[in-house]
Amino acid sequence: MKRLAVFIALALLAVVVWRVAYRPATPADVFLGYVEGEMLYIGPYETERVASLAVSAGAEVKKGDPLFTMSTTLLDRVRDESSARLAQLEAQVENLQAAMNRPEQIAVLQAALERAEAALELSRADYERQRKLYAKGHVAKAALDRAEMARARDEASVEEARRQVQASRMASRSQEIEAAEASLKQARAQLDALNIRIKRQGVVAPADGVVQDIFFRPGEIVNAGQPVVALLPPDNRKVRFFISEPELPKISLGERMRVTCDGCADDLFGRVSYIASRQEYTPPVIFSDKERAKLVFKAEARLEGAARALPLGMPVAIGPAPESTGAAP
Repeated sequence: MKRLAVFIALALLAVVVWRVAYRPATPADVFLGYVEGEMLYIGPYETERVASLAVSAGAEVKKGDPLFTMSTTLLDRVRDESSARLAQLEAQVENLQAAMNRPEQIAVLQAALERAEAALELSRADYERQRKLYAKGHVAKAALDRAEMARARDEASVEEARRQVQASRMASRSQEIEAAEASLKQARAQLDALNIRIKRQGVVAPADGVVQDIFFRPGEIVNAGQPVVALLPPDNRKVRFFISEPELPKISLGERMRVTCDGCADDLFGRVSYIASRQEYTPPVIFSDKERAKLVFKAEARLEGAARALPLGMPVAIGPAPESTGAAP
């Protein structure tokens, strides 16, 4: 029985030795590598809160498709203020350019002055009444303060209306018109800049691609330039592989390469886009049949056609292919 067990063990050992010694080796002109991608990390132009997401991980997008939108609450308020200031400046320029003594305009301004004076008279009377009542302890201090503020407001309104009447009776100088027009031009430029900033808060895809990851969700605050979405365009998918020194002269930039992997189609190709100028050790993730400590040169090949659908991290083999082989990229 012991002899039988020893015989079986020796037989198994011989099979293992034979498989190691005689397994088929990788051809010298075929190199092992893996699929990589150069991501586009897309973030907002300004620090804000994410308002909404238009995509999810794995979604295919076209150039110009919306990706996410940032909150524009503060920018909307600033734009409203700029719009109001622009309207005010437009009216000011129009008034300066108008005739100096139009009777209708002067009459309107005079009527506004009379209305302001009447309001001032009423607020002064109310202030005196509240002052006397407060002195006798019949009203609170808040009522007296409100009456005093109303009186001050109406006094300012009367002064403004009086100056407008005076200005309407005198000729507008060209310098004043030029200054007002310059202020108007500046206000329009500021409003245009605000509209651009608000539009840029809706971020769109800069290229066709597949959304690989999403780093922030609606409601979270994102700093300017901090990525919210990782996008991988098809042209940014590549194979990274390693060439031994003896094989290096056989590979050149721009050369077409055949890409093979387990269960993949036969018509997968790429084109060499990069060869390192310095040698390095074979990375441990590349399971080569050759000596793993051997010095190699890192290279990259841009995938073409159907090969662009290979998933990231897929281990592949890559070797030279005739230019006429396979479909056009």
